[in-house]
Amino acid sequence: MSYDPPPAAGRPPGWRPRPAPEQPTTFLPKIDVLDTEPLGGRFAHEPEEDDTGRIDDEPLESPPPPKDTARTVVRSFGELFITAGLVILLFVVYEVYWTDLISAGKQNQATSSLDTKWKDQDTVGGPQRGTHYDLAEGQGFAKLYVPALGADYHFTIVEGTTDADLDIGPGHYIGSALPGQPGDFAVAGHRVGKGAPFNDLDLISSCDAIVVETVTDWFVYRMLPTSDEVSGWAAGKGAQPQCKGVAPLGGPYAGLVGQETVLPSRGDVIAPVPHKQDLQLPAGQEASLMTLTTCTPKFSASHRLILHAVLTNQYAKDPKQPDKVPPELKETD
Repeated sequence: MSYDPPPAAGRPPGWRPRPAPEQPTTFLPKIDVLDTEPLGGRFAHEPEEDDTGRIDDEPLESPPPPKDTARTVVRSFGELFITAGLVILLFVVYEVYWTDLISAGKQNQATSSLDTKWKDQDTVGGPQRGTHYDLAEGQGFAKLYVPALGADYHFTIVEGTTDADLDIGPGHYIGSALPGQPGDFAVAGHRVGKGAPFNDLDLISSCDAIVVETVTDWFVYRMLPTSDEVSGWAAGKGAQPQCKGVAPLGGPYAGLVGQETVLPSRGDVIAPVPHKQDLQLPAGQEASLMTLTTCTPKFSASHRLILHAVLTNQYAKDPKQPDKVPPELKETD
């Protein structure tokens, strides 16, 4: 008979100890947690670069927008036009305003010198009468008034038509007739900038007075009829009092009108008989004309605006009444 040991205190009868588990005969390899070999993918301890050079845990960037070539071209042209506009604006300011200031100073100096010369001649014993003029290029020798352009319109006329001469004021074409003489007394002037003495030349109408003062005399020229006034002149505008002595010219001057536009090459407009450069009339058959020339249209030199006027009156200056002026100077608008 077998012997069962008494149960231990607190153990139920029939208790048997649980047999110990069998020990495994195969062991898993030990993992070295200090191994520094990095794991790839999401187990990596350090961020890895992909084959594009981007670190895989950096946020993705949006791709740059495609270039708009048309917008770039428009922007470039816009900047170019703005720059060109500023350059043009500066040029206009210089040409219209700055050169006016410079020419105004030169014109004032020329007028002052001419006044002094005339005063000195009066002091010596009176100016020499006749057709003698003390001419020197760039120097003033007469004064120009156009009452229709305002009571304050007056300029000293200098000898010569070079750029330097016209910077001073209206310039007399060298070799053309002198004030009051038979032939064509021709004068040029700027229309824009540099004093712009002939800026409003196109506003002069037929029969308007163009008065020239010299050391001894006042000469009054009046503009000839325009092309659309020739027909019916006598019964029309020609009947007005101020048009006395003004009429369409005949003979070698037939067809000459008060205002015309020509190319710059038409130098024959200032010939003794305008438009007939080679025609020479016998003494006593030449008319006493005055021709004014300037550029047209404004801000352009493509053409020339021409005004033709005829001598209608002459007044000798009275040394005893130096302030006496011809009545035509009062014909202001």
